[in-house]
Amino acid sequence: MTDVYLDRLARRTAAIGSVLCLGLDPDPAAMPPTLSRDVGGIERFGRLVLEAALPFAAAVKPNLAFFEAWGSTGLAALERLRAAVPADVPVILDGKRGDIGSTSARQAAGLFDALGADAITVNPYLGEAAIAPLLERTDRFAYVLCRTSNPGAEELQALHVVEDAETGAPAEPLWARVARRAAGWGPGGTVGLVVGATAPADLASARAVAPALPFLVPGVGAQGGDLDAVLAHGPATAGRAAGRAGGGLLVNVSRAIAAGAMEGRSAGAGDLQAGIAAAARDWAARLPVLP
Repeated sequence: MTDVYLDRLARRTAAIGSVLCLGLDPDPAAMPPTLSRDVGGIERFGRLVLEAALPFAAAVKPNLAFFEAWGSTGLAALERLRAAVPADVPVILDGKRGDIGSTSARQAAGLFDALGADAITVNPYLGEAAIAPLLERTDRFAYVLCRTSNPGAEELQALHVVEDAETGAPAEPLWARVARRAAGWGPGGTVGLVVGATAPADLASARAVAPALPFLVPGVGAQGGDLDAVLAHGPATAGRAAGRAGGGLLVNVSRAIAAGAMEGRSAGAGDLQAGIAAAARDWAARLPVLP
């Protein structure tokens, strides 16, 4: 793979006309009762979701935890599901990795090479030097956690940091400093931000701080985030992403699409897929590529 991630994402976004990112979080407790609550059922449900929803998705984001929970058999299932995703659909592995440099290098090998991720999510807490191996590959991409969508995000992310005389950064919340710093990380074109839709004012501020960074936005589905704010402030306004379809924006929807399977009226796989496809089609329409 030598193509630039942002180019591949833009082509797929333009092809389907939406910035929908399909989250793949197969939770046994939320699966249709016709499927077994074991790793086989997890893989079967994941395949149903992919087959039904992929035509409407600009990218796919499997959450590693839902496969790692099953040990080696779960990771094997993830490998098979990843192999089923067409080459033109970017795959983001959501593992929120980040450690000292030597460990990050092995994480990069595992996620990018062994599991075939086009992009990953990264925890910036250890600083740029530690996570550099996750950011330096020009054919891959890393979304750095910035202002997340979970209810407890403000406990640390909203802490204020003092003015930095050396860089000229003002006093600001920690998440804003992360956005400001991340804009200068990596070789260029390999770093974006995870910014949740549940804090629309912060999302708009993050865009002002980092106008060129692509955003991966969770929180619009089951968490009830502000969709209008995402479409208004999610696309990049400068840099490489701004000139591409979708402005580098991806909006993740997981549970609200998977829940479409429960709309099926019978036990047939076709009915399950029809419900998933209808939910994905609806979300794709609500997340258009805006001019």
